[in-house]
Amino acid sequence: MNYHILTLFPEMVLNGLNTSIIGRAAEKGLLSIEAIDIREYSTDKHRHVDDYPYGGGAGMVMQPMPICDAYDDLCERIGKKPRVIYMTPQGRVFNQKIAKELAKEEDLVFLCGHYEGIDERALELIATDYLSIGDYVLTGGELPAMVMIDCISRLIPGVLNNDASAEFESFYDNLLEYPQYTRPEEYKGLRVPEVLLSGHHKKIDTWRREQSIKRTLERRPDLLAGAVLSKKEEEYLKELEKEQENRE
Repeated sequence: MNYHILTLFPEMVLNGLNTSIIGRAAEKGLLSIEAIDIREYSTDKHRHVDDYPYGGGAGMVMQPMPICDAYDDLCERIGKKPRVIYMTPQGRVFNQKIAKELAKEEDLVFLCGHYEGIDERALELIATDYLSIGDYVLTGGELPAMVMIDCISRLIPGVLNNDASAEFESFYDNLLEYPQYTRPEEYKGLRVPEVLLSGHHKKIDTWRREQSIKRTLERRPDLLAGAVLSKKEEEYLKELEKEQENRE
């Protein structure tokens, strides 16, 4: 996977991404991260890349030419036109399903807006996807780009030391992840569940699935409509729902 980030703040994204798991994956050659400074494509002697909006209004708008020139230069270098993701509150909300789809790409471009946004013509010319990380507004697209890159990268084979980790984390089968424990066996009067100490892998797997179902019902019941459950697990969920109704 090759990430190309069109940004006004290349140091911000590189410093954030070239650390921990993602940084180690880049060092191993499992992925590459390139930050392209949009200001380098400004024709203004002061490297301005924004101007006042036509029709009036507050703030400044990023001009189309530097953005499109940066993208065209990238396309010429890599010999193709990769998918371009523009981070905006107006886009689809990013989720694990979208991450899996994007992880199949060889190259991804993340276009980071700033100020009051980007000239619509640049978006019409190069943007292929409009994505959001939530219904709120940030000062720029750099943080959302980093969030998405982190999530997508975890799905690339070899990035995680244990590839099974990516499969069984939260949102696998539309369920939240089960509770995790480590040493010591007892802490401040709270003990690790006995089943996890039993060494009985089938019972442990069953307990974990049930805990995932229970936690999803408690914290994110909206996910259960798309959950992949066995018949036995569906019966377990119905029992939990009855217990919840009785408590209420």
